[in-house]
Amino acid sequence: MSYYFNKVLLMSFDDVVTLTAEKLKEQGFGIITEIDVTKTLKSKIGVEFRPYRILGACNPALAHEALKLEDKVGTMLPCNVIVQELAPGRVEVAAINPVASMAAIDNPALLEKAAFVRAKLEKVIESL
Repeated sequence: MSYYFNKVLLMSFDDVVTLTAEKLKEQGFGIITEIDVTKTLKSKIGVEFRPYRILGACNPALAHEALKLEDKVGTMLPCNVIVQELAPGRVEVAAINPVASMAAIDNPALLEKAAFVRAKLEKVIESL
């Protein structure tokens, strides 16, 4: 089982970030964190890096259900979605497979919720 699923788009990096956020919203996710890896690496260690953004996506209702089932699951939240420029005009979007990450927890009810979240994230990636 892969720990992520992805899609490559032939668009500008900024347009893909915007489109990804819109598609996440359509599936009930909000962006609660956004890490500009390019900017962070430049400012912290002086390294040039390709455009790379980590979007922390959260569906509050589903996160609440997961937290009720397993109080430490917050260590695995939010669901990360990355947007990275592979080449100018060629941008990859990849999302975590929550079933793969939640498999580390021995809780069948949590795995059921993770499968539901996976389906929503797969719809996001497919709709791009």
